[in-house]
Amino acid sequence: MDENIEITLMEYEDNLKKYYDHLIDEYMMIRVGRANPKLIENIKVDYYGTRTPIIQTGNITVQDARMLVVSPWDVSTLKSIKAGIEAANLGVSVSDDGKIIRVGFPMLTEERRKEFSKDAKKLLEECKIAMRNARRDCLDIFKEMKKNSTISEDEYNSLEKDVQKTLDTFTDKADKSCEKKVSEIMEV
Repeated sequence: MDENIEITLMEYEDNLKKYYDHLIDEYMMIRVGRANPKLIENIKVDYYGTRTPIIQTGNITVQDARMLVVSPWDVSTLKSIKAGIEAANLGVSVSDDGKIIRVGFPMLTEERRKEFSKDAKKLLEECKIAMRNARRDCLDIFKEMKKNSTISEDEYNSLEKDVQKTLDTFTDKADKSCEKKVSEIMEV
């Protein structure tokens, strides 16, 4: 197989993996009524005059199913960390005891669960669109090669099938991840 073809196929697969991984990261950010450190770790807080993600200011641990505990490395930053979490408007309760911050996650209402499910499906569709665009770009390269007689019609047809097969594999994974996330969200 031509080196350019291999490189193009590798880049295509890397792009699909990147889009799939991004989808999974986005799913981690959707609240499902359970405490998840990913929900707050990237909130920016004032840390010695610099906007810094919470994850870089202290430890975040899960106390129980609906409670996170933030233990700042420097207790003097407690108030700014608490203010940053409150300003993020996540619909959580935030309290501190002078040493640690407790972040409580309320039970989700049915309406809120449905909204989060819609969000998950919208993210899936955005991921699939990006993947289809990557397929189109890859096939455009192969069409150009065919036009320039670098590859034959048969080779192009074979490559087109391979590209579609790879896309199908990644979209199936994305669909399954979405189904799993929606069932997690709707679980009471």
